[in-house]
Amino acid sequence: MTLLNKQEQEQVAAAIHAVERETDAEMVTVLTAQSDNYAYIPLLWAGLLALLVPGIINYFTGCLGADALMLSQWGTFIVLALVFRIPGINVRLIPRSVRYWRASNLARRQFLEQNLHHTAGATGMLIFVSEAERYVEILVDQGISSQINNDAWEAIIATFTEQVKQGETLKGFLTCIEACGTHLKAKVPATRQKNELPNHLVILD
Repeated sequence: MTLLNKQEQEQVAAAIHAVERETDAEMVTVLTAQSDNYAYIPLLWAGLLALLVPGIINYFTGCLGADALMLSQWGTFIVLALVFRIPGINVRLIPRSVRYWRASNLARRQFLEQNLHHTAGATGMLIFVSEAERYVEILVDQGISSQINNDAWEAIIATFTEQVKQGETLKGFLTCIEACGTHLKAKVPATRQKNELPNHLVILD
């Protein structure tokens, strides 16, 4: 999982610029490695397993006294808490509904923080990607949603999500921007020459 380098970011910016020349839409792209650190998840799993596993082993073997059992539980907790903090493992411990909920919340915060709700004609559009969650979302303001049904974005999101899963985030952005541009140029064509928001890819730490 690698965020885009400077040259790749410039390709995304160029693709946005090309689309915005032919539409009133103000497109912003946001990429994050992970939508949450989920710090509590490793502790929950480690605590649960530390309570259960040594106890189950002792139940069947009877080889641990009370002090040894407590020490084994603490040792199990510490080891698992550290192992479960590894990013690749951490994410897999989290239910998909929780991952998507956190990513969706971050996408909506970014829509506001990037001032996409303050564009002339309410034509703001956010393309949001969270790599660890393998989550892609497209959010649009009323000036676009009144002209283009949200169903139009579903196939684009599905394709992009699959590309993120395959580690093809750059290709996903370029394909998504071009596909969105096709809809935007048809339904929200350019009527003014004004670039209200930066075209660069926003990368969150």
